[in-house]
Amino acid sequence: CPLISLAAAPLELSLVLCDDAHMRGLNAEWRGVDAPTDVLSFELEDDDDEDAEGGAPELPINVLGDVVISLDTAARQAAERGQSLLDESRVLLVHGVLHLLGYDHEESE
Repeated sequence: CPLISLAAAPLELSLVLCDDAHMRGLNAEWRGVDAPTDVLSFELEDDDDEDAEGGAPELPINVLGDVVISLDTAARQAAERGQSLLDESRVLLVHGVLHLLGYDHEESE
């Protein structure tokens, strides 16, 4: 389980809050979908292929990757669900972090 292997060191991630125009561009580039979405996650790629002498030094933290949230879409969804933008953003952040940890709702049972 990825959660167990990550527990040994502190975790770090990047959070980007953007508008629908920026999210639409990212969604088109990375998923081939020309429309905005609420949240995207980009896992940091490992450099495991590099040798110990030529590779980057080991960091004392685990860098998970990036979570990108469209505040425009989050605001619409919050209004539809009768909750605050802050609460919707929290849900989307958790959703994005779960993807970084390996959970994929489109493929997992």
